[in-house]
Amino acid sequence: MDHVVYIDAKEGDLEKLLDGKKRMIIRGATGRKLPYGRVEMGDQFYFIQNDGKCLVQASASVSMVINSEPLSPEESTHLLEKYQDQLQLTPKQIKRWAGKRYLILMGIDHVKSIKPFTVDRSEYGNLDDWLPVGDIQRVKVNNSKIMIP
Repeated sequence: MDHVVYIDAKEGDLEKLLDGKKRMIIRGATGRKLPYGRVEMGDQFYFIQNDGKCLVQASASVSMVINSEPLSPEESTHLLEKYQDQLQLTPKQIKRWAGKRYLILMGIDHVKSIKPFTVDRSEYGNLDDWLPVGDIQRVKVNNSKIMIP
């Protein structure tokens, strides 16, 4: 399955992914919300920075998935600390994810920069930071004139 994944532009996540420092993606919530239980090894991620440009600029393969059981705030923080070398979270990001009851940690490999394109999000009423699109070709918009500064 292909997933469109929004990443933090202000914290430099795209650069960390492309230079190989960041090798894991995290999501979490109080309850089991997307992408909990929906990501499997071998799935493809397509990354969009949350900078308003809505451009997919990189892709990666999923190499491992951890869907946590319900966690205490302490257990949640410990899990972040255990995988921090792969997550490469900033203090602001740690504050965001620490204490979440459910965490999803997804290891990635084969990260590569790709020719930028946009996606048609019209089927996704709730524009969250995660879109399980099935096949990326189904939502890919052909933008042959996109220029990245």
